[in-house]
Amino acid sequence: MQIGVQIPDFTFPNGPARLGADIAAIGRAADEAGFDFIAVMDHFFQIPVVGPADREMLEAYSTLAYLAGVTSRAKLLTLVTGTVYRHPGILAKTVTTLDVLSGGRAWLGIGAAWNEEESRGLGIPFPPVAERFERLEETLQICLQMWQGDEKPYQGKHYSLARPLNSPQSLSRPHPPIMIGGGGEKKTLRLVAKYADACNLFAGRDEARKLDVLRQHCEAVGRDYDTIYKTAYYYFDPSRGTQRMIDELCALAELGFDAAIGAVANVWDVAPLEVIGSEVIPRVADF
Repeated sequence: MQIGVQIPDFTFPNGPARLGADIAAIGRAADEAGFDFIAVMDHFFQIPVVGPADREMLEAYSTLAYLAGVTSRAKLLTLVTGTVYRHPGILAKTVTTLDVLSGGRAWLGIGAAWNEEESRGLGIPFPPVAERFERLEETLQICLQMWQGDEKPYQGKHYSLARPLNSPQSLSRPHPPIMIGGGGEKKTLRLVAKYADACNLFAGRDEARKLDVLRQHCEAVGRDYDTIYKTAYYYFDPSRGTQRMIDELCALAELGFDAAIGAVANVWDVAPLEVIGSEVIPRVADF
């Protein structure tokens, strides 16, 4: 079982003036503690489950690029990018840039997008859900084509690229791993089976059945289910006791999850990362 930290909130006690230093401290601590992934949300407004929309929110890929400079081993990704937020060709270039500058540590985390409030607020087109899934599939096709070095024109229903050039090419080969987030059984998990290297499901939300549905989609498209890296979103809170976290993480591993990635309580304090690194990660590493 591998472990990753996601930073979903940037309203820290030291305020915006110290955000750079605080983010750097979090990144270094997670890297040194043995976390396998460092992730951020791809949102522009804070989401309701965390707090009011006007809480501090940093742009995702700028933040990951900054984290790349202060870390050396952890994989870097969004959990996850809304497909309508960036043109597919630009998204492929952005993730490629992160991959090159981090020494091959970028993943593409992506989903169909759901936050209409921030999209309308910033003037981002937000089509109906069916179209967002169509755009997601085209985005996946475009990213894969660009990472293959295929420059022939791409013509889809929603996107048209005359020359999808990607230079320099990603260091990760054959491409930065693709993680699709979400547990939608008809569309999201079908796209996982068809295109993705990894999935992300919420722990505690009928995840065992979701994995069964994913297995069925894999069978339908001739995909080996075991080749998909399975991650669960999990909230790490050392104040609940490290043994409880270990037990819950081992239970996820028993279900077939390869990693748990999620927020860490009071992450700005850094100490919780150190506790997880010393008391939890070694205990679940071989599970």
